Amino acid sequence: MKIAVSGASGLIGGALLPALRADGHEVLTLVRRTPRTAEEHRWDPQHHRIDPALLADVDAVVNLGGTPIRPRPFTSGYKERLLSSRIDATTTISTALAAAAAADPTRPRVLLSASAVGYYGDTGSRTVTERDPAGTDFLARLCEQWEAATAPAESAGVRVVLLRTGLVLDREAMLMQVLGRVFRLGLGGRMGSGRQYWPWISLTDVVGAMRHLLTADVSGPANLTGPAPVTNAEFTRELARQVHRPAVIPVPAVAINLALGEFGRSSVTAGQRALPSVLEESGYRFTHPDFASALGAATGR
Repeated sequence: MKIAVSGASGLIGGALLPALRADGHEVLTLVRRTPRTAEEHRWDPQHHRIDPALLADVDAVVNLGGTPIRPRPFTSGYKERLLSSRIDATTTISTALAAAAAADPTRPRVLLSASAVGYYGDTGSRTVTERDPAGTDFLARLCEQWEAATAPAESAGVRVVLLRTGLVLDREAMLMQVLGRVFRLGLGGRMGSGRQYWPWISLTDVVGAMRHLLTADVSGPANLTGPAPVTNAEFTRELARQVHRPAVIPVPAVAINLALGEFGRSSVTAGQRALPSVLEESGYRFTHPDFASALGAATGR
């Protein structure tokens, strides 16, 4: 397959590119700076500019672009950057793919477009699958609009898969770098009540799921989460065990919410007990089906 990837410089893109090339695919990347290699091609998603010929003969696009979501308060300016960067990139790609499909409707095309399990909002202890509705907080509304930006491609007959991704476990992931540092100092513990679910997935399985979804008979949302959800208390207890430190210093919810504001309320002390129903029903087999093995790969155990 000929595959275009946006947002390839991030954690997921950096792992996906070599895997796709090892599979024998021809891969090109969309970059906003001056291209440095023949495989890189410049585009300007902020102004919805892309060479119409660039996606004319691709079989698939993996859309991973967007301003990273950091553990910091959601100011109005930051919210706008998070939203506009995702909407602009997805709209630009989706519109270009729709034009390519109109010019050559016989070529099967697929768009794998990033989203997040934040789509569901805080769901407490209730299990959620791809059939559940969107939540109402900022991240849920962001994901809903982000996914809606794929509409031009879907309307043109492109198979669209919405990658509702959980917390990615890898030694290079920001989550693991921050928590790993704190827990190795012996300062870790549950966050808030600890009863909120943290939907995890190993980076290996994120890449594996994407490779699977390029050809699987799947369209619409797909939860990229591990099949055995854990609570924050279980997450932090296992992390402490693996780094051989106690987890005895809980962080009160009020402190998290004061420090991080809306981010803390929606991403730290809230959660989703999300299940990867679509992935499993389509035949994907997880490399790391249990949390302990996924975390072990991320901590180097």
